[in-house]
Amino acid sequence: MNHILWIDLEMTGLDPEKEVIIEVGAIITDAVKLEELDRYHCVVRQHKEFLDNMDKWNTKVHQASGLYDLIPTGKTEAEVERGLIQFIDKHFKDEPAVIAGNSISQDRAFIKKYFRELESRLHYRMLDVTAWKLIVEKEGIVFDKKNRHRALDDIEESLAEMRFYLQFMDRNKILSYKQNQGS
Repeated sequence: MNHILWIDLEMTGLDPEKEVIIEVGAIITDAVKLEELDRYHCVVRQHKEFLDNMDKWNTKVHQASGLYDLIPTGKTEAEVERGLIQFIDKHFKDEPAVIAGNSISQDRAFIKKYFRELESRLHYRMLDVTAWKLIVEKEGIVFDKKNRHRALDDIEESLAEMRFYLQFMDRNKILSYKQNQGS
């Protein structure tokens, strides 16, 4: 694995059986230093009924972020999925993409429901930044999040958060382990 696919979806709610994707962001990084190599972004056009059925929290957040007003001029789900697949194929070729982000299994559930061809190009492994958060917060280490609720902003924040947590790994112990293993 040489690259990681950081992905974030904004949705009309959290239930993939009745709610839909309204924005997709993706950033490809290298797998070691998490340096950005490329990015993708698209707003997904959805039927008004999905927007009208959003709960108060989602309506408020997506209106405040400006995303709500962009939805009518977004691309179709099929166009967005094709764009994402081209983006992934450019960097991963035939290798399945490992996805990363905060609470990434929630995004994965929507990908599985709405972007089936994309789902077939993803690795079963995922890097969930939230898992790291659950561990380090017990030690009093807290990353200050802005929670902007826009796809690329959230990915950039997840990357910053992961880099923040990684600084607490003891690199000397890693090097010592590698030397003892003969690497």
